[in-house]
Amino acid sequence: MESFAALLDQALSRRTELFETLRAEETDAWRVFHGAVEGLPGVVVDRYGDLLLAQLFRAAPADLEVEALVDAVASRAAACGIERQGADEGDSLPEVVVVDRRGGTAGRQVDASRARREEFVAHEGGMRFLIRARHEGQDPWLFLDLRAGRRALRQLAPGRSVLNLFAYTCTTGIVAALAGANEVHNVDFSATWLDVGRRNARLNELRSDRIRFLREDCLAVLRQLAGLPVGRHGMAERYTRIDPRTYDVVVLDPPRLSKSALGRVDLVSDYQTLFKPAWLSVAEGGYLLATNNVASVDLDTWLAQLRRCADKAGRPIRSLDVITPDADFPSPDGRPPLKLAVCGG
Repeated sequence: MESFAALLDQALSRRTELFETLRAEETDAWRVFHGAVEGLPGVVVDRYGDLLLAQLFRAAPADLEVEALVDAVASRAAACGIERQGADEGDSLPEVVVVDRRGGTAGRQVDASRARREEFVAHEGGMRFLIRARHEGQDPWLFLDLRAGRRALRQLAPGRSVLNLFAYTCTTGIVAALAGANEVHNVDFSATWLDVGRRNARLNELRSDRIRFLREDCLAVLRQLAGLPVGRHGMAERYTRIDPRTYDVVVLDPPRLSKSALGRVDLVSDYQTLFKPAWLSVAEGGYLLATNNVASVDLDTWLAQLRRCADKAGRPIRSLDVITPDADFPSPDGRPPLKLAVCGG
């Protein structure tokens, strides 16, 4: 097997043109190395502003030399998009943080105490987003593979109302608001993630009347918006009461699997439970940006499922455009794990 340094050089060479394009968009957050298809499964390296983050997952080799990985990434910081601080070649290299998730082991942390304590700021399309390398979740507060979907949303949002479901840290909602949406509602069950979303809004100087945050079960919100029954008798006290209404744009970006007292999210066998009420919550002539992040789900099968579900709901999809993730998430077989589709109503 080739050394990690050689594989990293190849990956960086493939991304040269993309990095220039992203810089022109005022973006400084991208995937540097995607080990699943670039020769080292279980290893990913990302850039978030001034932070270089390497993550090791279960598929990563047990004998991987973490220190050599850190040295390889740090010495190629300029190719990753980060210039050394100072004028001399001997000046310190930028910070590289390693998060080792193999079997729950701690792994080696480079300046880990600082990385745990400090937050970084990454930019996408000129917008600013908070980043934390280590926290209780796996993603450092910004899903890089969803960038192409956020770019599409910037074209859909101006002058429209936007509902952002499973909002996480609300980056998609921030994008919509800054693009000119007249109202944005972010919904997530986690108070922690919504708090990061509020901070992202303040970081981008968004007024509170432009963007709102609702801590609630997305299933309960969706079914009420669509005028559908929420759950069994006696469960009304478990969710906020919401009147039926529609939005011009709905973003449906659910996790692979989750459970609540009001239902179950399963992107493999029961995407319809989410898609039907989400589609009924889209105004006439509006759009739904839907995602499915399960690698085993076939794109054509998923799209056909969306069409059938819409037909059964009595509102056929008038247009269906597939969005492909950017080239920093390569897919040699043309079947990227993350599937994105804009459904027009």
